[in-house]
Amino acid sequence: MKTTITILYVEDDLNLAFVTKDNMVLEGYTVIHCENGKDALIAIEKTKFDLCVLDIMLPLTDGFEIAKVMREKDQSIPIIFLSAKSLPEDKIRGLKQGADDYITKPFSIEELLLKIKIFLKRSAIKVDKPDIQTIQKIGNYKFDLENLQLLFEQSQINLTLKEASLLQLLFSRQNQILKREEILILIWGDDDYFLGRSLDVFISRLRSYLKEDKNIKIENIHGVGFRLNC
Repeated sequence: MKTTITILYVEDDLNLAFVTKDNMVLEGYTVIHCENGKDALIAIEKTKFDLCVLDIMLPLTDGFEIAKVMREKDQSIPIIFLSAKSLPEDKIRGLKQGADDYITKPFSIEELLLKIKIFLKRSAIKVDKPDIQTIQKIGNYKFDLENLQLLFEQSQINLTLKEASLLQLLFSRQNQILKREEILILIWGDDDYFLGRSLDVFISRLRSYLKEDKNIKIENIHGVGFRLNC
């Protein structure tokens, strides 16, 4: 039975990588460090990872492509991008590529370690709570929480862990208003401005997934939050 957490860490700045990897190892994690995207793709094929920490600007293959390949292999694995690119459009692109979070360089090691703990804790929810009803009806959809899938007739949508967690939260409070800050705290563990932008991206994704049932609507309550009507 696997007990060690294994992290894929991809960073071409060797000085930064040495310090960051050392701190992760001190936390008890097994860390596989790759200096370029090509080596990371090889590592993905050989090793089962619990979490990925990816730089974006990398030799050979960039972090976006690594995230894409990882998502095709494992929809539930948490992915954290690290990048010197701080423009909002860069962050939004990272989230659209399937990342769970985006940390701008230079960053605090303590912040990164805290994010890792939060995402690992969230990814273990379905193991810690086996009695949760994992297949639920949302309108004409079937929501399979355990397998991170949304089913409609003969089609199947694979969700990321963050998407599934957000949908589960909205569904658990259906027809009720959920405040933005409450959602951010419960799903992201914080409620700062950028995470609010992240939430908007994830809401848009869920709306596109649920568009086949016209009776389902994720309503934006201006200045307050969201409400799932179904």
